[in-house]
Amino acid sequence: MFTHTVLGTNDVAKSCRFYDAVMGALGYSGVVLPHGKVYSDGTSGLLVATPANGEPHTVSNGYTLGLKASDRAVVDAFHAAGLAHGGTDEGAPGVRPGSPGQMYGAYLRDLDGNKICAFALNAG
Repeated sequence: MFTHTVLGTNDVAKSCRFYDAVMGALGYSGVVLPHGKVYSDGTSGLLVATPANGEPHTVSNGYTLGLKASDRAVVDAFHAAGLAHGGTDEGAPGVRPGSPGQMYGAYLRDLDGNKICAFALNAG
């Protein structure tokens, strides 16, 4: 649903270890770039990189990156991979009653404080 999203970091190597794990749980691998790494399905991508303006990364309050998961087990694997690689829980896997269709999802904060989530659409 998006062309790309960039999540800033001040430590590319550390962040890429985290994102290799959580994106790997969702079935994506990354391609190394000079200033980061991109994870893509061929039509959209997630870029983890140092800010292009050369300034230090800071967390944007209120921003969440939502990632699509194929089913509940993949959401669970995403959350577990994130915690195992230094992320923090921002909402354990479960049904989100306020979401359209009461989707199943989980939230994490990455190593730089960015909020990410994975949701299984139509996971009933």
